[in-house]
Amino acid sequence: MSAVWSDPPLSVVPSPRSRPRPVPAMAVAKPGAARHARPVGLYDSWWTVGGAALAICAAWAVSVFVAVHLQADATLHTAALFVHLASLVLGFGGVLVADYYGLLWVTGRCTLQEAVGSASRLHFPIWAGLAGLVASGVFLHPNPSAPLTLAKLVMVLVLSLNGLQAGLLNKRMAAHAATSSEPRYLAWGGATAIVSQICWWGAVVIGFMNTQS
Repeated sequence: MSAVWSDPPLSVVPSPRSRPRPVPAMAVAKPGAARHARPVGLYDSWWTVGGAALAICAAWAVSVFVAVHLQADATLHTAALFVHLASLVLGFGGVLVADYYGLLWVTGRCTLQEAVGSASRLHFPIWAGLAGLVASGVFLHPNPSAPLTLAKLVMVLVLSLNGLQAGLLNKRMAAHAATSSEPRYLAWGGATAIVSQICWWGAVVIGFMNTQS
């Protein structure tokens, strides 16, 4: 007898160890997943700004209604007046600083990044000042039938709406720094600053006149 050595036969069926493991479904990257991972921001589009504007208008109407029907005592009235004046200083001061940085950029005394960055940091004190004005004004018992008081209430509403579109402008200028010197951005920023200054100074003057009457 003779033993003939032969190679082991080749198998076309892979062994369990050599079989490729299935890729988990969660590991497969879906197109557009990263795009939708970020939550929707307030200044993402005119739609988000419009929704916030509707909410502000509703809150303004409710505050005016409560202010007309709420009668605060002397102590609460004095405390609300102090908060009102402090909120005016906080909000109006932030606006003046933001507009000052905008003027520095227009005159070439600072870069766009510096102006936009400074303005974005001032959003919180400006909005805090506006919120303080509205919240404290509820306890001051304003008389909407008086023309000056009605004008001040409307100015506060315009300031809030103007602040919303100013935030959108700030974000777009930061995203398009190369084209932010276009006439449309300059006109947009100039109109925003003018409306802001008129309403803030108007509210200050009317508030002073009301204290004298």
